[in-house]
Amino acid sequence: MIWVDTIIQGILLGGLYALFAAGLSLVFGIMRLVNLAHGDLIILASYLILILVTATGMNPFVAAIVAAPVLFALGWLLQRFVLNRTLGDDILPPLLVTFGLSIVLQNALLEGFSADSQRISLGALETASVSVGSLSFGVIPLLTFASAIGVILGLNQLFYRTGIGRAFRATSDDATTASLMGIRPNRVFATATGIAMIVVTISALYLGTRANFDPSIGPARLIYAFEAVIIGGLGSLWGTLAGGVIIGVAQTLGAAINPEWQILAGHVAFLVVLLVRPRGLFPRGND
Repeated sequence: MIWVDTIIQGILLGGLYALFAAGLSLVFGIMRLVNLAHGDLIILASYLILILVTATGMNPFVAAIVAAPVLFALGWLLQRFVLNRTLGDDILPPLLVTFGLSIVLQNALLEGFSADSQRISLGALETASVSVGSLSFGVIPLLTFASAIGVILGLNQLFYRTGIGRAFRATSDDATTASLMGIRPNRVFATATGIAMIVVTISALYLGTRANFDPSIGPARLIYAFEAVIIGGLGSLWGTLAGGVIIGVAQTLGAAINPEWQILAGHVAFLVVLLVRPRGLFPRGND
């Protein structure tokens, strides 16, 4: 029963990693852009939610709803006026620009909030749990996993059932042809990044309420997100969820054997999947 509990806790942890990765997967799937500042944007969103909570006393979930439009606008502007200028056949310019953005964000957050760890308080909800037989599950991990499923369902509906989703797919397939049909790729890309930033806000909420955060931990969140995207298959949203779960289960199993193996076990699982399926479990086209 202990191992069953460990695996279930790993699955729930995978929901958090899937949230980290969903926005990254969306942006890559549409414009083939790997945003090296993605983890730092998650931390930025966590600090924004923290500011709203401490300044107004509002519930963190309400604060996330308030922060989401701000992050959408930030993502839209960042893509429209900075990252769009770097897109092209050469993948190096966007990598360099987002790497620079990562450094700027880390140092700006360090100046603004110091290196002290912070946490977003949820009060009694932090320790609330649900019992199923002899097993007990935290309410926050359950909400995190449910939110990950909801986000991926929502993104899939947006991608395949709406007009903007058709524009996303057309631009992703051939931006030049799409522009001849009246679609403006620059605006489509900006909208995609704005939506990805809403997902970033959701992941920031759960990161900030489940663990301490500080300005320096963004790159580690990026690694988990990147590994989940690669395991699932580039551009596959449901594959991203599967990738997050695999990393989460590997980490909890590793920690159960030896606490020092937790992080290593997740990275080993990533390498094993790549050895077996170099293109990931669900490469784009099988979505």
